[in-house]
Amino acid sequence: MMTPSFVSALRAAVGSDHLLWLPGVNAVVRDEAGRVLLHRRSDTGQWSVLSGILEPGEDPAAGVVREVQEETGIRVAVERLAAVTVSPPVRHPNGDLAQYLELVFACRLAGPGQVARVADDESLEVGWFALNALPPVRESVLERIALASSGRPQAWFRQAP
Repeated sequence: MMTPSFVSALRAAVGSDHLLWLPGVNAVVRDEAGRVLLHRRSDTGQWSVLSGILEPGEDPAAGVVREVQEETGIRVAVERLAAVTVSPPVRHPNGDLAQYLELVFACRLAGPGQVARVADDESLEVGWFALNALPPVRESVLERIALASSGRPQAWFRQAP
């Protein structure tokens, strides 16, 4: 998995043990049959929704479209912001410690005839799955899929205590 150059520059300054707070985008992409697009991540081997880190100054909707295209070769259209969540702190395989503000977008294919494929080194495989036939995924992935599939007109977020 390629580390964005701005993250590498930050890491050079602060090291791997300092928690970086980063903006992340997640795409819950549905096709016309209602299936969801997942990829099996090369860093963990786990199935997940497509996701990535926003570049400095990048619009979140444009960032999620970019991430999906980089990872699968398909173009998507953003339908809505479905959720705003925070990941638990994570130690990546390279030793970096990070935590993510997660923006979850409900997306659809931007045109007919597109075929999803592994398009970079971040995925081992990609596939379309019916909601009742998902491969094993983390609870947070199920939560994101449910929030994006709920049809709520506004974004969901956890209430302050």
